[in-house]
Amino acid sequence: MPPMPAHDPPEVPMLSFLSREAERLICAVLFLGMTLLGFANVVVRYATNYSLASSEELLTNGFLLLTVFGAAIAARQGQHLAVTAVVSMLPRRLAQGVVALSVVLSVGLLLGSSWLAWGSVLTLYQNGMTSYALRIPMWYYQAAVPFAFLLIAWRFVQHSIEEFRLAGSDHA
Repeated sequence: MPPMPAHDPPEVPMLSFLSREAERLICAVLFLGMTLLGFANVVVRYATNYSLASSEELLTNGFLLLTVFGAAIAARQGQHLAVTAVVSMLPRRLAQGVVALSVVLSVGLLLGSSWLAWGSVLTLYQNGMTSYALRIPMWYYQAAVPFAFLLIAWRFVQHSIEEFRLAGSDHA
């Protein structure tokens, strides 16, 4: 019997899309929801002289999530903050080493941030703190933050691998 040819597993288009664009989708949904909530709050305030008390709480926590998931988008595209003046003056091999070190340190910082954010979520859960307007557990708002830091780290690593591959093929 002849050997079976090796095949890659079939790519599921929706899962492939989500693995590439998860943070963009999350940011789009968050931004749409925040825009609608803000607009509804303005309409209610001008129509009734009252305000939606929970809108401030929801918008503040929405901005937090928008920030961390937006940072994942920036990391994937290589648009994170970087000081390249010194690296560009170094010899090629040394510059690659400095960039690799910065990647390792950045990913370490993001993993540490994820760990600390997880500790914060656990503390909020154990303390039973509730939000001031909606009186829901505070850890609900914070639960996505540790995972967002992990996503930023993953996207940062993905971009770095692509950059090192491109640099290697340019100089091969």
